[in-house]
Amino acid sequence: MLAIYKTTEDRRLETVSEISKGCWVNIVAPTEQEIQEICNRLDLPINFIKDPLDDEERSRIEKEDGNVLIIVDYPYIARDDTGLAIYETIPIGMIFTDECFITISLKETPVLENFITNKKKDFYTNKKTRFALQLLFDISSYYLRYLKQINKISNEAERELHQSMKNKELYTFLTLEKSLVYFTTSLKSNKVVLDKILRFNYLRMYEEDKELLEDVIIENTQAIEMAETHSSILSGMMDAFASIISNNVNIAMKFLTSVTIILTLPTMVASFFGMNVKLPFEHNDFAFVITLLIAVGLAGATAFIFWKKKYF
Repeated sequence: MLAIYKTTEDRRLETVSEISKGCWVNIVAPTEQEIQEICNRLDLPINFIKDPLDDEERSRIEKEDGNVLIIVDYPYIARDDTGLAIYETIPIGMIFTDECFITISLKETPVLENFITNKKKDFYTNKKTRFALQLLFDISSYYLRYLKQINKISNEAERELHQSMKNKELYTFLTLEKSLVYFTTSLKSNKVVLDKILRFNYLRMYEEDKELLEDVIIENTQAIEMAETHSSILSGMMDAFASIISNNVNIAMKFLTSVTIILTLPTMVASFFGMNVKLPFEHNDFAFVITLLIAVGLAGATAFIFWKKKYF
């Protein structure tokens, strides 16, 4: 899919049919024909378009023939078969040409929705550097938003796990920990790109653009620290709760074993007095009562001993 936008004189974003000076070209999962048309129209290296479409592509910045390509990872939410949220990352490319600004990704992203729906303040398609920095800032903000959601899900799973002997909550923790690893890796790669933009003259920036870039770096650094903190806490929680689940099972098994032993003693007494041989009290009128008292007494004494030893 290929869409072309341009900011009008009254600061509204409108869709246009042709690429022109100062426009924004948004490309999502393009066909081979669309890739060739864009490369031929703007005289771009084909790898500038294809690299961001590789979901394993690393974050980087490069410059070729006056065109600049920035690839960073942005977060998105997927769902597994059980409906559990899975947080992953995928590359998005930003291409600076003399004529226009291009964004390209494999999937549609909510990060761009604020720009497309004209909700972003001070957004102009012809101000390419500022547009890119605003987009990078929003990407870092989405990382922080999703990290808060991950923290909320882990807290809910923790509450359920206190009384649980099942693996469902541990699977939830495992999924969240994997998401945090993706986030941490992608954020650190994005930080390298941001540092290069700050140190080297890949983009022409005004003073306000440099201030915005510093804000982006701060936001990205905060997201890295939050992701590492949550990952460390989650890893410790998984180890602790794995031990708790194992301990809960051991407690249940100890209780059931104690009950089994207590119930075995009356069974043994009844078995002895059910034998076809001479036994004490067999001619006594109260033989059944005496047998019952012996069985209950042994079971009660055993239960008392186990209770004193805190077996249950």
